[in-house]
Amino acid sequence: MTKVTVIGLGYVGLGIAINASRHFKVLGFDLDTQKINSLNLGKSYIEDVKNELLVSAINSGQFSATANQDMIKGSEIIVICVPTPLDENRLPDLSMVVRAAKIIAENVKTPALIINESTSYPGTLRNIIKETIQLTSKIEHEYASSPERVDPGNSIWNLKNTPRLVSGLTPDATKRALDFYATFADNLVEVSSPEVAETAKLFENTFRQVNIALVNELAMICDSLKINVFDVINAANTKPYGFMKFNPGPGVGGHCIPVDPTYLAYIAENAGVKARFIDLANQVNLDMPIYIIDRCEKLVGNLASKKILIAGVSYKADIADVRETPAELIRNEALARGAEVSWFDPIVENWEPGKVLNLEKNSYDLVIFQTVHSTMNVEDIRKCAKFAFDCTGKVAGVESL
Repeated sequence: MTKVTVIGLGYVGLGIAINASRHFKVLGFDLDTQKINSLNLGKSYIEDVKNELLVSAINSGQFSATANQDMIKGSEIIVICVPTPLDENRLPDLSMVVRAAKIIAENVKTPALIINESTSYPGTLRNIIKETIQLTSKIEHEYASSPERVDPGNSIWNLKNTPRLVSGLTPDATKRALDFYATFADNLVEVSSPEVAETAKLFENTFRQVNIALVNELAMICDSLKINVFDVINAANTKPYGFMKFNPGPGVGGHCIPVDPTYLAYIAENAGVKARFIDLANQVNLDMPIYIIDRCEKLVGNLASKKILIAGVSYKADIADVRETPAELIRNEALARGAEVSWFDPIVENWEPGKVLNLEKNSYDLVIFQTVHSTMNVEDIRKCAKFAFDCTGKVAGVESL
């Protein structure tokens, strides 16, 4: 049976591994031993991968997880699903992609199909992954790109029914990648080159970033005009063509929308094109937490020594992912103005200091609803403070965007 190795067992990689294990012998590889230990105990840390699916895959002998690089030897298909974040200067950080490529070069001694799902700028597969491997390996591998399109917590679109872009560096690589994904994905879209697939992924999330920035600016405009921004959006949404609804919020979070546009802007500027629209959208969304704290000061006065509770700190409702969460910028801005900041989130176990487990009435000067999960009792949280500010449009009767 074909041996598949998935490198990187986060939101993308674990889902790929478990779905592929229905048809292949799958090894999940990750350097995070805490993840490996959890998986081998049958405990999933990803909302979209249920424990029973994980246990079934393990018990069938089709899936196992390891942090031992030597175990990936003999792999015939290798899928790279590692994070591609921004560094401290908000520039693309491909260190984990390069590390994955080096692990492959050092351990895989027979020809394999290497697929990159990690989001990055065009040329990553051809110029970084392939070249890194070939620096130390004489093996003639095949290479393909199929950028992930995972939306954590989406109950409608998933790995099976979301269209998947696929392209290889050679026709044979494309065919082999298509054959692999066809075992668990319904809709495969072959594109003309890996660079097209890589750029399309960046553009998809840049589209969202720009439109979120636009609606966030609209929220500021409507507030200055004393108009309800949600009434405006709902009115515009009655148009059956030429409009797509986006809602304002505290910024953007997760691994994709705050990051992918910067990858596109980076490669554009390297090619001599200034990505002005992308840069502006990034800045608007990064500035939203400052705007929110400014609004909160208008509501409660100077924040020095005020007690603030941030309700919901993940970037998305009903998902425990705190990567790039706007809650961090909100917290930092409030702290910079002298406030005491605590946070409450029933599904996030660990984040910054100041987690509150029990809600007490009138314990805070202000509560900021950053994310509202379905498991949160909004009324109980509302009673924790005299004032409340809502970033979500889901809390009735309080000040909001």
